[in-house]
Amino acid sequence: MHNYFSLWTALLTFMTTPLLANEVDVWLGTGGRPSQGIYHCTLDTETGKLSESRLVAEVSGPGFLAMHPKRSHLYAVGTLSNQPSVIAYRIKGQGKAAALELVGAVEIGDGGAAHVSVDQAGKMLLTAQYGGGSVAAFALNEDGSIGERTALINHAGGSGVVANRQDSSHAHWTGFSPDQRFAFVPDLGLDEVVIYQVDHDHATLTPHGVGKAPAGGGPRHMKFHTSGEWIYVLNELDLSVSVFDYDADAGTMQIKQTIPTVSKAELAKEQFSSCSEIRVHPNGKFVYAANRGHDTVTVFAVGDDGKLTEVQNEHVRGATPRNFNLAPGAEWMLVAGQDSHTLACFAVDANSGEITFNRSVISTPTPICVLFGPE
Repeated sequence: MHNYFSLWTALLTFMTTPLLANEVDVWLGTGGRPSQGIYHCTLDTETGKLSESRLVAEVSGPGFLAMHPKRSHLYAVGTLSNQPSVIAYRIKGQGKAAALELVGAVEIGDGGAAHVSVDQAGKMLLTAQYGGGSVAAFALNEDGSIGERTALINHAGGSGVVANRQDSSHAHWTGFSPDQRFAFVPDLGLDEVVIYQVDHDHATLTPHGVGKAPAGGGPRHMKFHTSGEWIYVLNELDLSVSVFDYDADAGTMQIKQTIPTVSKAELAKEQFSSCSEIRVHPNGKFVYAANRGHDTVTVFAVGDDGKLTEVQNEHVRGATPRNFNLAPGAEWMLVAGQDSHTLACFAVDANSGEITFNRSVISTPTPICVLFGPE
């Protein structure tokens, strides 16, 4: 009886322990074996040390994740009951007690999605279907659950510049402008960023225009500068970043620079190479891009005109960095090694932008998305 009581007391203490002041939650989307679903760990923001990852939701291929602005729900694109869906989970607890409770799912209707995002009002959710070449919109209910699919828009054509990759549309990312008036969908197959006007109250999209990326570049992901003046588009196929001036009133973007993330001489040594993720430091001084195959993160300094200059190219201490993210406060960067099944931590210098491996790395199966909170 005494042993049973002690065990129960210890378990109760564990499950009710609040998140420590120096701990932040890390949610990991995954894909492929041996992953079983969504995983979770914590980051110590004083030391940069990571806790062991653990499974918090069993689901097939929950690649990319998004969070409700109230931090009440986590959304994933994956497969439930053999149907590619967007899935809602209620977030319960924090730190080592964090858990996910399945709320419900809505079938996407055009195959599996490569990305998911939520607007700042928590009224709508977007998904990008790489295989189907489409963007879908969903209404979010006040309780955080997913309502009806309000739009499914197919992108027609393909630039045809890179054979077998650009023969048709491949929508790859979704996101909103800082003022939330417009949505953006980089399309690898079109060599364009497709722009939509957004009606948040009805969770619908209206075609608005496009931003032209370099021919054969293959736009994958993008991020706005903190000022809202510039857009940074990551080109997967030719491993480059394109810088665009952004007119917030008109909702238009105009390219003015494209810079490689890795030199052609370095890429010639690789059997495979492609870009994966891009991030902007919250101080607005630096941009980061990940390179698969070369297995590095490239650091760029941002000039007064928004143009980029390379500062550093650092190995990620893993294989195939499908995704990475800056922790709250931007003192640490976590890099997910999809093929090495690792999550590695790097210290970030806010003055130089450079990253330094802090020797904190954990094993976690096929991580392809690193999420701290609403984006």
